Amino acid sequence: MMEILQAIILGIIEGLTEFLPISSTGHLIVASDVMNYKDTAEIFTVVVQMGAIFAVIWFYRADLIQKISGFFKKEPASVKFIYFWALATIPVLVTGYLLKDYLTDLAVATTVGITLIMGGIAIWLIENYHKSAEFSGDVNLQKITKKQAISVGLYQVIALIPGVSRSGATIMGGLVSGMDRVTATAFSFYLSIPVILLAGSYQLIKGRHDFGTVAGGGMALIVGTIVAFITALVAIKWLLKYVSRHDFKIFAYYRIIAGVLILLVVL
Repeated sequence: MMEILQAIILGIIEGLTEFLPISSTGHLIVASDVMNYKDTAEIFTVVVQMGAIFAVIWFYRADLIQKISGFFKKEPASVKFIYFWALATIPVLVTGYLLKDYLTDLAVATTVGITLIMGGIAIWLIENYHKSAEFSGDVNLQKITKKQAISVGLYQVIALIPGVSRSGATIMGGLVSGMDRVTATAFSFYLSIPVILLAGSYQLIKGRHDFGTVAGGGMALIVGTIVAFITALVAIKWLLKYVSRHDFKIFAYYRIIAGVLILLVVL
């Protein structure tokens, strides 16, 4: 019963933090350590992340169907978006595969604490010294240029380091490349789909013999995934509404405070 409760807590943490610029992986690493949750092959982490991604797919289901069907129908707008989507995704997939063993060694609380602080400072600097594009009131992903897609894709590579935050890197990358906050956030949501689905699928295939190492077994995986899906859906809706009226400074402050607390505990 305790392991199921831990799975629920971790599912909530994953769902709430996956799309906020505060690093879901970092929070899961620290929370798992604090609760002494057994997930030696990172199977639970991968599966609950899938739950959060299913929330994005569900939220954008109509637009995704339109874009994918338009791609096969060779509609110019859909072909252009899918092409840019791929351009922004390939760098992180290639780099992540090549550095997978090294990155695993970095998945510790100390790394998370340091990168949370550094990322928080980066967000604060961008929000204070970079003038972001004004939000027109309508998210139009078709306005994204090839140069912006590549730029955001390169920023996403930095997020391979635990604690950096994939959403934080891509959203800030979008702002720096000239997008408005809401468009950068929406594009970040879209980028999460292929990255986490492909990386997660690879991890699940690789660790298929280690499912028995997950504390709480299959029930913990199911419960954690459902909770992550629900909380992620709430987080997505909230964040899009929030960034249409506010900047990201509050997340910068949170990251710095959380990072300092983690390092104090660890050291």
